Amino acid sequence: MSDDEVRDGVALKHLDGELFDGAGATKRDLVDHVDRFAPWLLAELTGRPLTVTRVRPGQRPFVQKNLPASAPDWIPVREVWSEASQRTVRYPLVEDRRTLLWLAGQRAVELHPTMLDGSGAVDRLVLDLDPPADAPFAAVVAAARVVRQVLEDVGVGSAVKTSGSKGVHVVVPVRPLPVEDAAGATRALAVRVEQLAPDVATTAYLVEDRGGRVYLDPTRAGNATLACCWSPRARPGVPVSFPVGWDRLGENVPGDFTLATVGAAVGPDDPWRAMLPAPQEVPGVLVDEGRGIPAPRVAAMHEGRRRARARRQGS
Repeated sequence: MSDDEVRDGVALKHLDGELFDGAGATKRDLVDHVDRFAPWLLAELTGRPLTVTRVRPGQRPFVQKNLPASAPDWIPVREVWSEASQRTVRYPLVEDRRTLLWLAGQRAVELHPTMLDGSGAVDRLVLDLDPPADAPFAAVVAAARVVRQVLEDVGVGSAVKTSGSKGVHVVVPVRPLPVEDAAGATRALAVRVEQLAPDVATTAYLVEDRGGRVYLDPTRAGNATLACCWSPRARPGVPVSFPVGWDRLGENVPGDFTLATVGAAVGPDDPWRAMLPAPQEVPGVLVDEGRGIPAPRVAAMHEGRRRARARRQGS
């Protein structure tokens, strides 16, 4: 029996081979997943420049932003100038099922859309909660609940999903606002959570300063990307980013939701759509507070220089 197949006009090859070393899943499993969840994935991806993480047997996963020249000409692209690399990046846009199938055929496991809407404004705030290496998932749950409390205190609703890795993403749909305002509001949110529960969560960018606490990563803003809901992750077992809901947070751990199990965990309707609040105005107080909070990388850079000077003076 051939392990090649054509779906929606897309030729798919070597479907029964292992997806990547140690995956515990085949390429067919990935194709079946994006096919099964295509409408729900398209709700997350349509109109947003996409970065993918691809895998190949015997190689480490790698990030790909540019759509390859060999890609079908029916896949639309959005050209974006990158200040970091000083070049134009040709991001793919995922507008239909066959693009999802083609990407899966290329072993594009992880799907990371930008936080920008079609006009270049931000329409979601995200806090990425990243636990220490050996921390139980309960630590992330405790931090996430503080995030929710802080949001509710300023009158903002949110939804929560597993990242597909060790942590969770708290997502706040908002009415479109400029990148800098969104980034500042997210930083302010993180600082408020740290102030309310300093023993639980931290905004410390440097790992050695986190003291075993959950890191509140506010950098998923603007041109940054995020593994979308229903995206698999390139890790053993191939876990999937899954909506858990505030009322059930803590009943499962991220590894419970994989390519093999996620289909049986949902019904016919997309639970993520049901959990997401309608877009909201970002409270001006968060934007104002955020203007006075430096970006984590900038703060870490200045702190690193300060510590280096102190070491030189001490010696």
